[in-house]
Amino acid sequence: MDHVDSHHHFWHPARGDYGWMPADDPVLSVPYHPADLAPGLQATGVTRTVLVQAAPTVAETEYLLGIADCTPHVAKVVGWIDFEDPDQKNTLQRLARHPKFAGVRPMIQDLPDDLWMLKPEVQWAYDALIEMDLTFDALGFPRHQAPFLELLNRYPDMRVVLDHCLKPQLRSHSDDSFRTWAEGMTRLAQETGAFCKLSGLVTEADELPSDDLLAPYVDHILSVFGPQRVMWGSDWPVARLRCDYADWHAQALRLTTGLSQADRAQVFSGTAKRFYRL
Repeated sequence: MDHVDSHHHFWHPARGDYGWMPADDPVLSVPYHPADLAPGLQATGVTRTVLVQAAPTVAETEYLLGIADCTPHVAKVVGWIDFEDPDQKNTLQRLARHPKFAGVRPMIQDLPDDLWMLKPEVQWAYDALIEMDLTFDALGFPRHQAPFLELLNRYPDMRVVLDHCLKPQLRSHSDDSFRTWAEGMTRLAQETGAFCKLSGLVTEADELPSDDLLAPYVDHILSVFGPQRVMWGSDWPVARLRCDYADWHAQALRLTTGLSQADRAQVFSGTAKRFYRL
């Protein structure tokens, strides 16, 4: 099976535009380049990847496209533009001419206003994404489920993927918190055409979560979205806070053993290929 990683990062902290990055963190606050990812790709059989922005600047997007130009396994780049500046439609048009540019990801999880994505002044960007046939990576938490649902119903033609299963809060896992998250994901799956990334889960707990803890979340995502709308992603190097690249890949394989071979191939390859048009 030709495996695709639908979500990973490269960065260099010295660039100075990673405002979320903790200073002097031994895992995060160091450069990550293609050579650092190579052992993980070799160990897992991942042959193509989607490189995702990690800084809210167009300059970082251009930096990532430069890496993609000289890195064969990077098939697409998800970048960033300033949704609050309508003049950046020209920037989006310029970026869209790059053959490896897929779309954008505003860093909604870091914004103080949970309803930011619904503000009138940012609506031009969604129209532009649809017009240019670009993708939208929805980055948020369970508290963003309702506004994302409203947004996606407002723009049914937008190609949207929900990053990291919208980050269920495994640190405070309870029957009630699971039920609330699951109900929100069910509505997003049934009432919109959104896809979902099976990624980012290992860092939503204070230690590496067990298969038993993750299984209900993974099973629910696969049940409501279906394997043809779910894609595996590593979220490397953020995942290194809990495990190595190959460890999360192996855990995801274990958590999907109940799928048929064809459905598993969708999760680990086919869905990402179709969504990002690799």
